[in-house]
Amino acid sequence: MTPIPPSSYQSGKVPNPSRRGVVAVVVRETRFLVIRRSIHVRAPRAICFPGGGLETGETEQEALVREMKEELAVHVTPQRRLWENATPSGVRLGWWLSQLDDDQMLVPNPAEVESIHWFDAQELRSFPELLVTNHDFLSAWERQQFTLDP
Repeated sequence: MTPIPPSSYQSGKVPNPSRRGVVAVVVRETRFLVIRRSIHVRAPRAICFPGGGLETGETEQEALVREMKEELAVHVTPQRRLWENATPSGVRLGWWLSQLDDDQMLVPNPAEVESIHWFDAQELRSFPELLVTNHDFLSAWERQQFTLDP
């Protein structure tokens, strides 16, 4: 999918928050922060990058910070928007490079997250339960559609 030009999302406000989501891309060395979803959410037990839906009136950055607090009890700083794609059901996802302070402890919210992991791209691709949107993100990165530099 072709990324949406920056001018279409610069304000951070989106026209239909019920059809929008955000994804945190947190990288340490060559490993990505990912979660195994709990049995209580859509796509139970899937492996994916953390994130979630926008609430009415929220910017992507605000949603990202809120979702990371809800899912993993941490604060992230959204650094820059990397890419955009859509789920099979049509939810548009904004992928954000995000900074996590090194001294924070990741604590999974059991209502949403079963477990927390750090995997490199090859390890991630080995999981059949990796969400298709996450495969798409990794492919776009490997094709150098964007970089993970801050």
